[in-house]
Amino acid sequence: MATIYDVTKESWILSTFPEWGTYLNEEIEQEEVKAGTVSMWWLGCTGIWLKSHEGTNILCDLWCGTGKRTHGNGKMKKGHQMMRMSGCENMQPNLRTQPFVIDPFAVKDVDALVVTHIHSDHLDINTAAAVHQNCPKARFIGPKEVVNTWLKWGIPEEKTTIVKPGDRLSINDVDIVALEAFDRTALVTCEDPEVILKGKLPQDMDEIAVNYLFETSGGNIYHAGDSHYSNLFAKHGNEHKIDVCLGAYGENPRGITDKVTSVDMLRMAESLNANVVIPVHYDIWANFMADPKEITEIWKFKKDRLDYQFKPFIWQVGGKFTYPNDKDKLEFNFYRGFDDVFTRENDTPFPSFL
Repeated sequence: MATIYDVTKESWILSTFPEWGTYLNEEIEQEEVKAGTVSMWWLGCTGIWLKSHEGTNILCDLWCGTGKRTHGNGKMKKGHQMMRMSGCENMQPNLRTQPFVIDPFAVKDVDALVVTHIHSDHLDINTAAAVHQNCPKARFIGPKEVVNTWLKWGIPEEKTTIVKPGDRLSINDVDIVALEAFDRTALVTCEDPEVILKGKLPQDMDEIAVNYLFETSGGNIYHAGDSHYSNLFAKHGNEHKIDVCLGAYGENPRGITDKVTSVDMLRMAESLNANVVIPVHYDIWANFMADPKEITEIWKFKKDRLDYQFKPFIWQVGGKFTYPNDKDKLEFNFYRGFDDVFTRENDTPFPSFL
């Protein structure tokens, strides 16, 4: 039996984090996706694990980092995109609010790590290291500047693939289509705090961010990364069959537009001609948290008058969504267990204890 003298900060960290240990890793590995379906798990932020019936595993935007860990001097890092966007100087209180539901260093059989854009809560060095070490055949797929970052971290160039809108590639049975992104926050992101963006031409969005369509035998999943609402969603909906769309939902602080709000989540789904819309990203930052049921309530208010052909699905981090099996569900709940109660004789002193 351990005593308090055996416990250190290091032993506590190793015994506690990630909080779910390998529970979800094991679930994903053991899942047998049925023919005509596709399954995915929400890993927090916009991170998902997609698994096809044929056994292909795509990891997208898994982030294993933290937000603020100290008040510091109370000021934002010079040149931060939120500072450039609004002129603010006070530190944003972006604390991470979700546990780590997957152990990146226990991942297996990842066929591709796919990243939407350059921001560090999507492009993660821990995930890159874990996938590189554990899955030697995995492809690293992203826009130009995402790939450049991987190369700086040490990912071999031959494992990487640069994509831009219009590109299509296959990972086993899954086709990945790169599409235009609409992330205006990414356009004002610049690592060098001394660079002044005012009066200059913006960066090329296609080099720093893309959206993805994952085409599988069980359905097509559209991942919008951190895109804001755009009229061009309708173009994507015209050109591609989209079954499920994921969007970066959140409640924007005063003077900031960084996340898609509830009404525009519905507009996105309608424009994409999707069957299901799933909000993500609202879970992770303390200062952008929002209630996803707002989307459901507005959908109920509008669906008959506007003849919506889609439904919202409110997920939980660590939960599974299978298309088309879950397409008519409005909300996820974890398996509650105890389905075998009283299948053997219980042990209490008297029945009145129950």
